[in-house]
This record gives sequence, C-alpha cells and structure tokens, in this order.
Amino acid sequence: MIFVTVGTHTQGFERLIMAVDSLVGQGLINEPVTVQIGNTKYEPKNCAGFRFESFEHILELNRTADIVITHAGAGCILTAMQFKKPLIIVPRYKKFGEHVNDHQCDLAAALDKKGKAVVLYDINGLLDALERVKKLQQEEGSSKMVEYLRKYLAEIGIGDILGRRV
Repeated sequence: MIFVTVGTHTQGFERLIMAVDSLVGQGLINEPVTVQIGNTKYEPKNCAGFRFESFEHILELNRTADIVITHAGAGCILTAMQFKKPLIIVPRYKKFGEHVNDHQCDLAAALDKKGKAVVLYDINGLLDALERVKKLQQEEGSSKMVEYLRKYLAEIGIGDILGRRV
C-alpha cells in the first residue's frame, strides 16, 4: 500500500493529490493507495482518501505502508522515518499557493543530500520517483537520520515535533 500524506497545513496540495490520483486512474500505479488530503480542495476519484484522522490512525497507515509519499512537513517525514519506510518527499511551493514560503525545499534538500529519501521537485517525475524509491532501502541508520533531522529542525528554530522537544 502507498500512503500519501499532506499533513495539517491550512493550504491545500492539489498538485500532489491530483498527480497521484491521475496515475492510479491511468493504471500506472497498481497497488492500493490511501491519500490523506487535509485541506486540499480536490478529492481523489481513483483512490481512497480522507481529510483528517486521529494521530493513531496516521501512525497505523505509516506502519502498514510499503511506501510513503509526503509533503516536506517535518512531522510527516519523522513519522515515516520512524517506521523505516521508503520515502518520497514533495515540497510545497509558495508560487503554487501551497505554502507561505519555500522552507520545505530546505528540509527536503537536507534529506536528499543524505540520500535518505527520493525528493521530487517536479511533480511530473512522480512515476519515476516511485520506481527509484523501491530501490532505496531504509537501513539501520534510520534512527540516526531521525536524530539528525531533529537536530537540524532545532537549528532552524522548530523546537517541537510530534509533541517532543528536539
């Protein structure tokens, strides 16, 4: 199962949700897909979707997913990494009205540099990213990567992720 999550940000993420839904509709993604659409206005027609669920349910979806596709929100990334899931990160962009600035690109780039996720800056490469992420194995160093990420977030001024001080 592929789990797609856009977190709880107040702006939608149509670009990601529409791209996933389109690939499923074209038969290019054959495995089951569950999409957390949050405040996105577009509702998927070809895969299961919901806006918000309990944190426990989100944890379960991350635990049972084979692949996680997420925006570059720190909480979503940390959750997927805690379960050592192959991860595709799609940062939100200010120019598309997906966020107030482009800070998600900085976090995505830091993880991309470490080779711990497939980062997708152009949504048209989603199918290729799915093929690449299947080859990316989350090794035992994932817990070290979570710690690295927490320290990085503390450095840029985000002090509380998933209810824990970083």
